[in-house]
Amino acid sequence: MKAGARAAIDCGTNSTRLLVADARGGQLTRVMRITRLGQGVDRENRLAPEAISRTVGVLREFRRSMDGYEVERVRMVATSAVRDAVNGGTFSQAAEEAVGVAPEILTGTEEGELAYRGASGDLPTFAGDTLVVDIGGGSTELTLGRDGVVSSVSLQLGCVRLTERCLTSDPPTGAEISATRTVIAAELDRGERELGALAALRPARRLIGLAGTISTLASLKLGLAEYDMERLHHTAIGADEVRRLCAQLAALSARERSTLVGMVPGRADVIFGGALVLEMVQVRYGFDEVISSERDILDGIVLSLA
Repeated sequence: MKAGARAAIDCGTNSTRLLVADARGGQLTRVMRITRLGQGVDRENRLAPEAISRTVGVLREFRRSMDGYEVERVRMVATSAVRDAVNGGTFSQAAEEAVGVAPEILTGTEEGELAYRGASGDLPTFAGDTLVVDIGGGSTELTLGRDGVVSSVSLQLGCVRLTERCLTSDPPTGAEISATRTVIAAELDRGERELGALAALRPARRLIGLAGTISTLASLKLGLAEYDMERLHHTAIGADEVRRLCAQLAALSARERSTLVGMVPGRADVIFGGALVLEMVQVRYGFDEVISSERDILDGIVLSLA
């Protein structure tokens, strides 16, 4: 028996994930499944029945895993797709029946702050600004840590959302890429209006990247045939490398991307949209590199259960 075991579940737009930790916070298991819960939400404003079914099936699998670890406390959250869907309540009811606890529908700010807590927990103290970019399927959270104060803004810039809205050709056309960059720039402008400190970052600054887009780009850089958390965690990806990867991904179809060594299964069709977001964040705010973190909102949730 794992006395005091805790579990965190994140029902995201593109993936559904589980982290089980022991009473001291040590990882017992971490699982990710591509469920594409946000399929069509940007266009229809509704969760598709098949997307709900896929995700709830995975949640039942997670419940069995948690029972095996004799988990005592569970916190499940849902983010952009469920926030935006008019039938989010239908998913929430089915998710509660599968897991035994109701999902919390996080605001973008709450999502960003939990992700920041998880990502920064094992990094050395930094005398400057720490910006965390969390590129999800439906939204991107920019969270700034400055002098112990954490503030966040949520942008409608998820990799699934951008792919469904703008990048509809395979591979995308030049016009589609240009339109996507315009959408990203407009949302970054809005982010600065809502969180003014973004427009005045200190010279001492570091960028930490979270979630599937960043992890996949790090995996592509390292050429990993299989997931390796230890190698991916805190891998630095230079701005030049991100630009190179963006150019490479733009020229390939989803099928061709899926054959690249390091491409995470289930991400080939949406990775380019997320990569563009990262590239434009790095350019706008003058970051020479992004530090990939495999610790994220799940770790923040587990810490909140301590």
